[in-house]
Amino acid sequence: MIPKKARDGDDTAGLLRYLYGSGKRDEHVAPRMVAAWDRYVEDPARSPNMTISDLALLLDAPVYALLGKKPPKHVYHVAVRNAPEDPVQTDEQWAEVAREMMHAAGIAQHGDDEGCRWVAIRHADDHIHIVATRGRQDGRQPNLRKDIVKMHQAARHFEERFGLRHLTHGDRTARKWPKTGEVEKAERRGLAEPARDTLQRKVREAAAMAADEADFFVRLGDAGLRVKQRIAPDGNVTGYSVAATGDRDKRQVPVWFSGSNLASDLSLPRVRERWRMPVPVPRVSPEELWRVAEEKVRAASDQLGAQGLRQGAGEVAAFGDLIVVAAAIFPRLVRDQLKEAAWEFERASRAPGDRALEGQALNLYRESARLLTQSVAAVGRNDTVAALGFLLALVQAVEASRRWHQAQEHRAQAEASGRAGRLLREAVEVTAGASTAREYRPRPRRPAASAAGGQRRAAVPGERAMAGVVQEAVPEHARDILADPSWLALRARLMEVERAGDDPVEVLAAVARRRELFSAESVAEVLTWRLDGWRKQRTRTADAFGTSPSSTAGGGTGRGATPTRKAAAAPRRRPPADEQGKSPRRAR
Repeated sequence: MIPKKARDGDDTAGLLRYLYGSGKRDEHVAPRMVAAWDRYVEDPARSPNMTISDLALLLDAPVYALLGKKPPKHVYHVAVRNAPEDPVQTDEQWAEVAREMMHAAGIAQHGDDEGCRWVAIRHADDHIHIVATRGRQDGRQPNLRKDIVKMHQAARHFEERFGLRHLTHGDRTARKWPKTGEVEKAERRGLAEPARDTLQRKVREAAAMAADEADFFVRLGDAGLRVKQRIAPDGNVTGYSVAATGDRDKRQVPVWFSGSNLASDLSLPRVRERWRMPVPVPRVSPEELWRVAEEKVRAASDQLGAQGLRQGAGEVAAFGDLIVVAAAIFPRLVRDQLKEAAWEFERASRAPGDRALEGQALNLYRESARLLTQSVAAVGRNDTVAALGFLLALVQAVEASRRWHQAQEHRAQAEASGRAGRLLREAVEVTAGASTAREYRPRPRRPAASAAGGQRRAAVPGERAMAGVVQEAVPEHARDILADPSWLALRARLMEVERAGDDPVEVLAAVARRRELFSAESVAEVLTWRLDGWRKQRTRTADAFGTSPSSTAGGGTGRGATPTRKAAAAPRRRPPADEQGKSPRRAR
């Protein structure tokens, strides 16, 4: 739950009309009042006796009755929002949230009948807007010192009580969230995310992969960003700012963000910390690359946090860079999952307090990152299956990070580690499924005779009962799978396998044998991930042979078919310079 205060304004009626209206993009649904300073205040959306103008006059009345000078910006506006995955709250629950926020902010404390007037309006499932006026009913102005900090503390209480995602924690390590105007601007331009998020992702990747400061700025430029260095009178670079191509303000001037405005660990002094200690990189053949990196990551995970709090903070930061590097160069089959894991883990990579810049685990993580960065060409020629051991090592490392954060009572960081770990486990299972598809050799099918002496009618795709497929392929897990909420997704994947011409029993049994299932929290979900990897690998194989997946199913690898030459792709038209910086859509 995030309370976010908007800029103070001077038009109470105008703000109310917007909140009760359809919105700038018609996103407001059933606008209504869920709470107010007085329980007898009528809702303009429900009562013919109250208009929006009347409500604005009631809210403004104490401001115009102030004993001293009226504040020029007297409208106080706060939006309180839940995460997309949180359960939908009732109007009564949001009313309680609004009252607590106004109490915490100092607008209208419990039992204070002379506090400021306010209303809470809801026009969506996941958030409310609270509008107040900065004039107490006794003629004084409210004391709003540290209002947003106190509202965040109240939000922590509701996260625990309502079972919501713990989005923030008061340790000053959270990323800089995009402002409302930035989000709306990205939507108008048709971008997948605000410019601030795109910049943070690209700057973090450049910092993680750079060998020194010069390399860092070169990589920023290569990423398509505008870069502006801040140079002191003595000629030294003291900071930097970046701007996304195409991101301009009303005056058509690029919108610049300093590194510290993207995240606390992206300021130039914090970025420079990565290069203070030289990192030796052994020469490794492409065939040994993933194995050597895996060994270093496993050794580092066994030692994470063993040398104290400051060393542990530096080690999780180095591991965060390693995930970023792996996500940038990993084979495409699971690259999206790794990029999402790196995005989730970035909060876990920033522990509160100071961090050490040396330590055994930190050096091992950095050696692994430099090894992958310098061998990027060789890595690109390795298939995903060869990197499965390295993925498993990353899962072990992120779990070690989660345990360390839990021991230090870093709640937000531990939760971020858990979310990243889930995405890495998904990548492992997708890779396992792809490995199974590469080695799969189906048994030849013999058409069975029907009772009338003819051929048996081929099963219509999807006609076969998939519950029976599960009971035949994995009988020891069948009961748990069929009772799992993820069963519907698994059933859909099995139907896709059958439509592609493969035997779903054989395929499900094959992916189930690839790795053990008894330690899985959800066997159905794990098998769904493996079938995703199976489908992707089969599609890639079919594309390589110029056939459809179903045409290769009968022969396993499609060797019997004559490969068809693909037509050369037509040259793509390059977009204008300011549009080339658009970021790819991030999977949610």
